Amino acid sequence: MYEKDLSLVIPVYNEVDNLRPLHAEITAALADQELDYEVIYVDDGSNDGSFAVMQELHTADPRVVAIRFRRNHGQTAAFAAGFDYARGRLIATLDADRQNDPADIPNLLTKLNEGYDVVNGWRQNRQDAFIMRKIPSYFANRLIAHFSQVPLHDRGCSLRLFRAEVVRDLHLYGELHRFIPEMVNFAGFSMAEVIVNHRPRVAGQAKYGISRTFRVLVDLFTIVFLRKYSDRPMHFFGALGIPLTGLGGLLMVYLAGLKVWAGLQEGWDAFHATTIGERPLLSLSILLVILGVQFLVMGLLAELIVRTYYETQNKTVYYVKEIIQ
Repeated sequence: MYEKDLSLVIPVYNEVDNLRPLHAEITAALADQELDYEVIYVDDGSNDGSFAVMQELHTADPRVVAIRFRRNHGQTAAFAAGFDYARGRLIATLDADRQNDPADIPNLLTKLNEGYDVVNGWRQNRQDAFIMRKIPSYFANRLIAHFSQVPLHDRGCSLRLFRAEVVRDLHLYGELHRFIPEMVNFAGFSMAEVIVNHRPRVAGQAKYGISRTFRVLVDLFTIVFLRKYSDRPMHFFGALGIPLTGLGGLLMVYLAGLKVWAGLQEGWDAFHATTIGERPLLSLSILLVILGVQFLVMGLLAELIVRTYYETQNKTVYYVKEIIQ
């Protein structure tokens, strides 16, 4: 079924000075492993000559596969392309900036053979800027762990090892490569962490800054929603819409009750004199009802979209690990 034992998927964006030494390190790291492997470099629209180096590596080493995008699509797309073209029963990912150490791959293989589906690298001694990279990453990891219920120390490490069936169930788009552990956990696969070596960048420039942290927080909402409500979105929108509609309705009843009570207590003139149309509370109640109805309508539309998604593509709402017949 699989043509190779191991496929290495490496996104590349303007890393011309790192590719040759990186490939030499990969070759040295796997020299003692009895593995038939391939190295898939995915050029994500580089403009510094990275693809020319990839071609040279392919000429010198037939195990090298070079994929070139027409333009920059981002790391998620690069991983997705590498997964689609990978032929190995095991698939490893790492960055091209040489901060991930290929010498750690045998350790990941050993851990995976203990029965896990995915092994994640943990950069315990991370060699990055303290304020701009390490502090935001620290808080982001803990926030994501809290909301996703996936207790990993390091989600930002690209050094990972998968069984091929895992990546077949990963549908990557946008910038969801940051949430691969959450997607893996959602599908029911088992995971482990291994402490890996992390090295300072010696060539090229970092591609990410502090702005990435804010994008991660926005994407976190998507992951939490997909994890809990991807097949029942009405439960989410209904949980918002019904309370809002109910609260708005109660406020309207309260205001109407004030007017009626004034009439019962002091007569018809008092009923007419008690005005509720100019009260801010009435505007608030109308707003709440409108918002509640909108959430309910959004829930219904989301339910229709989900049904179309599953039924037209014959997708299942479950993941089967094995069948014994």
